[in-house]
Amino acid sequence: MSPSIAQLPPRRRAVFLSDVHLGAKHCHAAELAEFLANLRCDRLYLVGDIVDLWWMAQRRMAWGAAQYRVIEALHALRRAGTELIYVPGNHDRPIRRFCGLALPRMSIRRRSIHVTADGRRLLVTHGDDYDGVTHFGGLQERFGDWLYYRILTGNQMLNRVRRRFGLRYWSLSEFLKRQSGAAERYIARFVQAGLDDARRRGLDGVICGHIHRPGLFERDGCVYANDGDWVESLTALAEDPDGSLRLLSHNGDTLAMLPARAPRLPDAQLPHAA
Repeated sequence: MSPSIAQLPPRRRAVFLSDVHLGAKHCHAAELAEFLANLRCDRLYLVGDIVDLWWMAQRRMAWGAAQYRVIEALHALRRAGTELIYVPGNHDRPIRRFCGLALPRMSIRRRSIHVTADGRRLLVTHGDDYDGVTHFGGLQERFGDWLYYRILTGNQMLNRVRRRFGLRYWSLSEFLKRQSGAAERYIARFVQAGLDDARRRGLDGVICGHIHRPGLFERDGCVYANDGDWVESLTALAEDPDGSLRLLSHNGDTLAMLPARAPRLPDAQLPHAA
């Protein structure tokens, strides 16, 4: 086997990423552009908040060479045969007006159902529909939003220093959230809302984003997969050709995995009790 073939990244059946927040200053566009440049997949789901229209409308837009590289990498994937499915979120909500639009190798959907190679039917949704269950609103929530953006700025500064010393990316904001009981209770409510939604629809699980907390596990036979974000965690979800699900870091490392579901034997082949 030639070295060029041996060094090719594995081909994924599907990849899911969300909460890129292109145009916002805390977006890690350079890391995402590199991830996309090394990506080989049949289908790419963009699960909301890809472009941060909120930030662009209210604050100074952050757009440079790295952001253009992300857009070009998406075009390159489409030209190479990857099907793109865009499921807008709350920060790119205006794009929902175009739901149902189908372009060559790209479509826009309010939500979608992804069927894995092993037959699992998974709801693909951004996750902001669950805000009514998970949010309490009021002054406390507005203060939390203000504090969150201050922490993201500190996270950005810290990782600039780490890069100078050759250290790997580390999320200060994720560390602080894990120390907060209120944040953990919010995550738990969100996870349960997603699982409940999938069960009500008669599906095998949910794939979402929105909360900037990657996760991949199965609870009572229902899959919860959160592909994370490109502001804090820098992660994506991938499906292997056999239906296995993987949570990937920005450099392609596997952070968590759910194996493919074992094929169901026909009744004639099932073992019988003696």
